[in-house]
Amino acid sequence: MSEEKKQQVIALGRLGWSLRRIQGATRIRRETAAGYLKAAGIAVRSPGGWGRRPPAKPAIEVTTDFGAESAGAPAPESASPPGRSPSASACEPYRESIELGLSRGRNAMAIWQDLVDSHGFAAGYQSVKRFIQKLRGSPTPEARVVIETAPGEEAQVDYGSGPMVRDPENGKYRRTRLFVLTLGHSRKSVRLLVFRSSTRVWAELHEKAFRRLGGVTRVVVLDNLREGVITPDIYDATLNPLYRDVLKHYGAVALPCRVQDPDRKGKVESGVGHAQKTPLKGLRFESLEDAQVYLDRWEERWADTRIHGTTKRQVAAMFAEERPALLPLPLEPFRYYQYGERTVHLDGCVEVEAAYYGAPPGWIGRRVQVQWNATHVRILDPLTSRLLREHLRQQRGRHRIKDEDRSLRTPLSTKQLLHRAEKAGTQIGALCQAMHRKHGEVAVRRILGVLSLAKKYGVASANDACAMALETGTCEYHFVRRYLEHNPQLPLSLRQVDPLIRQLTLYRDLIENRTRQENNHELH
Repeated sequence: MSEEKKQQVIALGRLGWSLRRIQGATRIRRETAAGYLKAAGIAVRSPGGWGRRPPAKPAIEVTTDFGAESAGAPAPESASPPGRSPSASACEPYRESIELGLSRGRNAMAIWQDLVDSHGFAAGYQSVKRFIQKLRGSPTPEARVVIETAPGEEAQVDYGSGPMVRDPENGKYRRTRLFVLTLGHSRKSVRLLVFRSSTRVWAELHEKAFRRLGGVTRVVVLDNLREGVITPDIYDATLNPLYRDVLKHYGAVALPCRVQDPDRKGKVESGVGHAQKTPLKGLRFESLEDAQVYLDRWEERWADTRIHGTTKRQVAAMFAEERPALLPLPLEPFRYYQYGERTVHLDGCVEVEAAYYGAPPGWIGRRVQVQWNATHVRILDPLTSRLLREHLRQQRGRHRIKDEDRSLRTPLSTKQLLHRAEKAGTQIGALCQAMHRKHGEVAVRRILGVLSLAKKYGVASANDACAMALETGTCEYHFVRRYLEHNPQLPLSLRQVDPLIRQLTLYRDLIENRTRQENNHELH
C-alpha cells in the first residue's frame, strides 16, 4: 500500500470516522485500516461494542452572566430551605414579581438582579432562568458570524432608545437616546444617556467614552447616521467634518458600515439590546442624572462582571488586558467649532455672525467652507479642505482683510459710486473719499450707507453731518448715522413729512372751497 493511502487512513481515523466508513471511502479492508490506526496510536473500538454504548452527554452550556453570581450575588441554591419541597423552585414565592417583570419586557437576568437587590433573593441566576423558561419557554438562538479583533484595535458605536426621563423644561416624560461604545476585543461598553443629539453632542459623547476607558482605539466602526456620515459610500464615504476632526485629534479613524449591514457592528448592537432589555426596560426616572447614575452602577456591578457568551471570559478581566493596548489620550481636549458654507461677496469677504472676513483674490462668487469658534475664523477650500485664510474674530459689522488681499486698483463700479457721492453733496463726497482711502473696498458698503442716510434725512442734513465728521476726524458711517438720529435740529424725515404734507393739502383745499362758497353767496 502506498504511503499516501496510509496517511489518508490515519487522517480519517483522527477525524473520528468508523472503520466501516473508512473502508467505504478508501476501499481498504477494516482489519488493515485498524492495524494502521493502532500503529499510529489512534484508539479503535472493539468489534463487540458497536452501537451498544449510550451516546455521550452534550456539553453543559456556559451561561453568559455566570460570573456575575460570584462577583456580587449569593451562590446558587444547594439545598432546599426549610418549609419548601425539594422539587419546588426557590422562585415560587416571588412568582408575582417575576411575572410583573416579564409583563414589562424585562429578561431573566434583569429579574434576577432585581430580586437580589430588592428582595434579598438567596438563589442563583440559573434558578430564575429555569423558572422563566417553564413559564414562557426559550427561543432558539440565531447563528451569527464572530468578528475577532486585536486588543485596542476597534470600537463600535451606535445609538439606541433609552428610558423615559422627566424633561426639566416642560415637566413631562420623554424618551432619551442611549449612546453605546463597545470595545471589539473585550466587549467592555460605555453607555451614556442624552435627551437630544447633534453633530457636536455625538462627538462629545465619543470624548466622554474615551476618557472613561482611559484610552482610544485605532478604528471606530459606526452606522451611517447623519451626525457622523454626510454621504454614505462603502468605498469613499463623506464624513461630517467636525466628527472627522475630533477622531483625528484623538488618533482614531472612522470606518462607516455598509448601508443596511448591522451585523458588521453586531457587538455594539448586542450592547444596546443588553442595556435596553436588562437594566432599563420598563423603568422611569425623574432626572437624567439619576438615570445615568443607575446605569453606571449597573454597568460596574453586573455588566462588567458577567461572563461573555462568545469569549467565555469575564468582561472586566478582558478589559484589564486590553487597556494597555489603547492609544493614550491627548493632553488637551478638542476645541469645538461651528462650520458652514458661505459665498464670497463682491467685496471679497464672507459673512460670519454679522462680521466680514476677507478671502483670497479670485474667489468672488464662489462657495467656501467656513469654520469659526470664539477666537478664530478659518476659510477652507471646499474640495481639498486646504486652509485659505485664518482671521481673528471681529466685532459685528466690521471687517478683517489681509493686506495682501487688498486691491491696488480702484474698480470702475467703486469710482462710479464715489462720483455719485460727490454729486450728492460736497461734504458727502469728501467723507466718502476719506472712507475709501482709509478702508479700501471694505468702505463700499459704508458709502452706500451714507447715501441711504442722505435719502432718508435729506441732502442738507446729511451734508452737515458729514462736515461734522470731517471736522472731528472720524471717517466712519456710524458717526454720521448717530449724528442724524440724535440731533434734534435736523428737519423731519420723509416718513414724518409725507403725512404732514397730506394734511396741509387737505386743509388748503378746505379753505379754498369755503372762500369760493362765500364769494358766490355775496354775488347772489
